[in-house]
Amino acid sequence: MTLKKWYNPRTAEPHLQEQWQESDVYHFSNNSDLPIYSIDTPPPTVSGKLHLGHVYSYSHADFLARYKRMTSHNVFYPMGYDDNGLPTERLVERTLGIKAQDIGRSVFIEKCLEVSEIAEKDYRELWTRLGLSIDWRYSYRTIDSHSRRIAQLSFLDLYTKDLAYRDRAPSIWCPECQTAIAQAELNDLDREAEFHTLAFSLDSNQVLPIATTRPELLPACVAVFVHPQDARFGHLMGKRATVPYFGQKVPILADQGANPDKGTGAVMCCTFGDTADVEWWRKYKLPLVEIIDRDGRMMGAAGLLKGLPAATARQKIVDILHENQLLLNQQSISQSVRVHERCDTPVEYIVSSQWFIRVLDFKEDFLRAGDQVNWHPPHMKHRYQQWVEDLSWDWGISRQRYFGVPFPVWYCEACGATITAAHDQLPIDPLSQSPDSPCPDCGHRSFNPEQDVMDTWATSSMSPQIVGQWLKDDQMYEKLVPFSCRPQAHEIIRTWAFYTIVKSHHHFGTIPWTNAVISGWGLAPSGEEKLSKSRGGGSSPLQIIEDTSADAVRYWAASTGLGKDATIDEERIRAGSKLVTKLWNVARFSERFLSDYSPQGKNSSSDEFSPADRWILARVNSLILRCNTLWETVDYATVKSEVELFFWRDLADNYLEMAKKRLYDGLNASGARYTLYEALLTTIKLLAPILPHVTDCIYQETFSQKDGCPTIHHAIWPRADRRWIDRKALSLGSTLLEIATAVRRYKSENNLSLGAELTAIHLVTKDEELAQQLKAAHADLISLTRSEQILVGIDLRANLEEYWSNAILQIAIKR
Repeated sequence: MTLKKWYNPRTAEPHLQEQWQESDVYHFSNNSDLPIYSIDTPPPTVSGKLHLGHVYSYSHADFLARYKRMTSHNVFYPMGYDDNGLPTERLVERTLGIKAQDIGRSVFIEKCLEVSEIAEKDYRELWTRLGLSIDWRYSYRTIDSHSRRIAQLSFLDLYTKDLAYRDRAPSIWCPECQTAIAQAELNDLDREAEFHTLAFSLDSNQVLPIATTRPELLPACVAVFVHPQDARFGHLMGKRATVPYFGQKVPILADQGANPDKGTGAVMCCTFGDTADVEWWRKYKLPLVEIIDRDGRMMGAAGLLKGLPAATARQKIVDILHENQLLLNQQSISQSVRVHERCDTPVEYIVSSQWFIRVLDFKEDFLRAGDQVNWHPPHMKHRYQQWVEDLSWDWGISRQRYFGVPFPVWYCEACGATITAAHDQLPIDPLSQSPDSPCPDCGHRSFNPEQDVMDTWATSSMSPQIVGQWLKDDQMYEKLVPFSCRPQAHEIIRTWAFYTIVKSHHHFGTIPWTNAVISGWGLAPSGEEKLSKSRGGGSSPLQIIEDTSADAVRYWAASTGLGKDATIDEERIRAGSKLVTKLWNVARFSERFLSDYSPQGKNSSSDEFSPADRWILARVNSLILRCNTLWETVDYATVKSEVELFFWRDLADNYLEMAKKRLYDGLNASGARYTLYEALLTTIKLLAPILPHVTDCIYQETFSQKDGCPTIHHAIWPRADRRWIDRKALSLGSTLLEIATAVRRYKSENNLSLGAELTAIHLVTKDEELAQQLKAAHADLISLTRSEQILVGIDLRANLEEYWSNAILQIAIKR
């Protein structure tokens, strides 16, 4: 068979993808003796349509999987779907225009299952069309039976170890999503706000001005804080202040957390406006006044503000304070507020009963665990460390939603004892099933089931156990853990990476994986906005793949290194298409000279090889060593860049021109054919992890039978033959490129085609060894320059610096 004249990715890529699946190219073998490379692939959250940002980051894991497969590893590369929890609920509410509380729990869960199943089919279609080399036999959903069992077993184990606990305490609350959230789910949002300076009063009838952006919290003010070294307030320590309008007297306390340079230097502590309020409330055992409810409305303690949304209450109390001459000043400021990452709603801090996992007492353990992981790129380790060091809350895992993994817990109606399910009952829904035994504390048999569900991270943090077949196939699980690699985006270091390390430490005392491979974001073409599933992800990835090719899109994804954000760059995608076309054209040209060629090892001392052959073979083998080094740090972007440079500049534009005459004439062509075979085969192998389709198409038609594999993705990664790496050959190659550049410039300046023939080229050098090398390259230069003669000489004036101007070679061209 021969390569078709034109390569059509629209038909070739789906054909190859179907072939790969049918022939089990990407199946993990549980019985293989090869070293295992296991990948804890991120299960995409089912919260909307996938976009090019996902294509960007998920391609990176595939580059690595394909490279490891070609370097004789038994690759375990699964895919899951994170389809339980709030993100999926929000998707269903947006898609169907419904609210969970309006249609009831059971009906809403059915809708979540339906919508998520449709979304997951779309996800798989995109991953397949992109060419991800996934072993689909190990797909999972975080809502499936096995995932629910593992999540519930994890909870029970933590509860038994007193690492999971339930407490009525201040919690971070999203009024829009109507649920508690964790610290890791907060983002900062900059906005314009009003700084209101209010007239607190002292017993001496003096005014104590205090500035705040949240005057609606005045009814819940329980203290005033100042910095202990702020001389302005030293005389007020131990005294009390009266809250404006509402009249309660509160203590004036000193704490390092009060910023003397913010506002007036005095700050009110309310229950609760922010995390500082919570910390002071705990530290100083202050009174608790609950003022904001789960809907974000003012509660009874707010008096005349009761029932109002917080923003409305804020304006109302400002008006009242102004009328009563208690508003001293107003100033517009730029303010950073904490918002829920899912909806950008400013969060509140309310008192509620929630389940937590202990993390604050184990910071040093988590930092040590982070030290045991190899972070790619290395600076991402600092992000992890910074997050751990800055933690101020235990991990809240309960959510007041419906579609999630239930807590396997009931509460005794009589004595309130917490009853947990037996392991053999898992997975279990406490809403539809009761404990097998009476209450162990009082013997009562009536129970109230836990209504809350677990945060989705409580399940996906067990992804190594879920996909590794823990509790299903323990022998396989032991082979896979710790996983070799966790690929993920940088913004979820604080959630998925951290939570997985937490669970692995608490359950097993080990790290979950040895390498963390961190990708950046895909950005909108403006470069300013992160693409988002839930807020619209820009152009359809499938459409772009159809319009260009999967390989072209993967080329774009490989153009930016790990940890770096990348804008959607249509020009870069087009450059990928051009590379695909050029690879095909070079392969078609080479095929006629390689179709009946049987590759045999050649001795580097053989006189069959021209200087051009030796140069390109030196480049090829140096490139192999270079790529191997780059892959050790997962630097696929530099691999792509350097292989592409070699292909375009050295192989396609120059070596082929140097070898054409020998190849066409068939005279002394043995060395050229060997060199072309090695150079082209190595090039497509080095590019195969990034451009899997066109490289495999070329391989199957041109190299498969001779190289001994049905597909390039099971072929052996190129091995460098150091005998070919010759400094002199590389140096001469640089000189040949210099000559080629000069000749092309001459033809361009004289309006000649690149194929125009020349009468003679005179090469004059002061280096006798170079002169001999150039004479040996006579055939290469004739073919490269289309010149009738190549004349090489030594100029006796070569030692005169003013004549040579430090140049080692002078080129004279005649038409």
